[in-house]
Amino acid sequence: MRFIAHICDMREPTMPRSVFSLRTSAFNDFLYAPVGEEGNGMVLTMLSALARCGVDPWREAARLSELPREAAAKRLVSIISGMPGGQWAQSEVGDIAARLADLLPVEHTSASQALSLERAKSPKSPAMTFIFVLILTNAVVFTFLHNHEPSVSSEQGQVAEAPLAISK
Repeated sequence: MRFIAHICDMREPTMPRSVFSLRTSAFNDFLYAPVGEEGNGMVLTMLSALARCGVDPWREAARLSELPREAAAKRLVSIISGMPGGQWAQSEVGDIAARLADLLPVEHTSASQALSLERAKSPKSPAMTFIFVLILTNAVVFTFLHNHEPSVSSEQGQVAEAPLAISK
């Protein structure tokens, strides 16, 4: 039995780069900021902390940025205090929360509007665009066929109405 070794092609992947790029937003400084070190030596980011709480990190960041800084810091204290395995002292949690709250964006537009704007600008997947176009095309074709039923010509109508002759 012979085994043939295959050499991997190390060229650039053919997938578009945007598929693998990280999402950019006004909340990146806040979301990717370190909360502290965990018991395993890894750095916990705010993004990971919010995801572990079961909330959408971008929505929560938008909600927090709409709050006054003190209220946002209080909410962050409760989130950080609830993280198991952190290597930070409970006395440091308030300072960590205040540092993180200062990273939230302050804009003239509300953060939820900024989040909606970012989602509106983000490119839709090609599959979803294809499905939308397919459904729209089917709807147009169905409407056209439904409204244009075949009409019976007047000659065919007279032939159908003529009495049948009986031969003897």
